[in-house]
Amino acid sequence: MSQSWLGVVSRSHVQRGVAGGFAQVCHGKAQPLRRMKSGDIFFYYSPAVEMHGAPLKAFTAMGVVEDEEVFPFDMGGGFVPFRRRVRYIEVKETPLEALRSELDLCAAPSWGMVLRRGLVPLTDKDSSTIANAMGVDLATQRIHR
Repeated sequence: MSQSWLGVVSRSHVQRGVAGGFAQVCHGKAQPLRRMKSGDIFFYYSPAVEMHGAPLKAFTAMGVVEDEEVFPFDMGGGFVPFRRRVRYIEVKETPLEALRSELDLCAAPSWGMVLRRGLVPLTDKDSSTIANAMGVDLATQRIHR
């Protein structure tokens, strides 16, 4: 059975990942990406539009991890972050506030601190809730691995 994950990244960085078919989290660290497996569902939550920019607080992308490879990518200037290949699905951006009361993720008083980890495992219930709100039938995505 596949796992679902939530990456926490600004919308502008999400858009780069979607355009390039990759996921990058935790300032480019490899270890968090190694936790994911081929076929896992991957969501992005964007607390802001740009890094240190205007607040957004929305689920901004969803995809399926394509393979087992974690690979470095030279972005220039000495920055070589690690990435995973992700097949992104067309979704409707969804504000957190629309789902907050339904999510296990938000049940604990310190749930905002959990997001600071940069990559968070999601419960099946939360995955389904987020996917449905984004306009995706999660069951069909798990089949097409």
